[in-house]
Amino acid sequence: MKKNILIDTLASFFYVGFIPYAPGTWASLIAALIWILIPVESVTIRIIIVCSAFVIGIFVAGLSELKSGIIDPSYVVIDEVAGMWLALLLLPKIQHPNRVPMILLAFLVFRFFDITKIYPIKNLEKLGGGFGIMIDDIAAGIFTAITVNLIVWIL
Repeated sequence: MKKNILIDTLASFFYVGFIPYAPGTWASLIAALIWILIPVESVTIRIIIVCSAFVIGIFVAGLSELKSGIIDPSYVVIDEVAGMWLALLLLPKIQHPNRVPMILLAFLVFRFFDITKIYPIKNLEKLGGGFGIMIDDIAAGIFTAITVNLIVWIL
């Protein structure tokens, strides 16, 4: 099939997905770093960023799956980016220096949920196509936000 550079670039989050070892972990880490560096504090703009990543991800992940003939190709990491960003969007607003440890905790918790795919996350990826690729990571992001918010509330 014809190679589409734009689809590959977006689905792999600017080729992070082609890192040979743990591309999902690298994508999640880079997404967290980008989130920290985004100079805009507007919740509305951050919601637009997360929603855009999700919608674009559905499209490019689905096309990548069709193009490659592989179900949920490992180089498609836009799902990890959208899920990580959703988790970070839903965290309590805490000022630096406490913000960085909380983001690190969110990264670790997100990777746990994304890798283990505990119920019902595993069932969501079975929906198939671009939506199935994206929605399990969105659920992992929600689980992450709930977990980290509970930890912050308890402490």
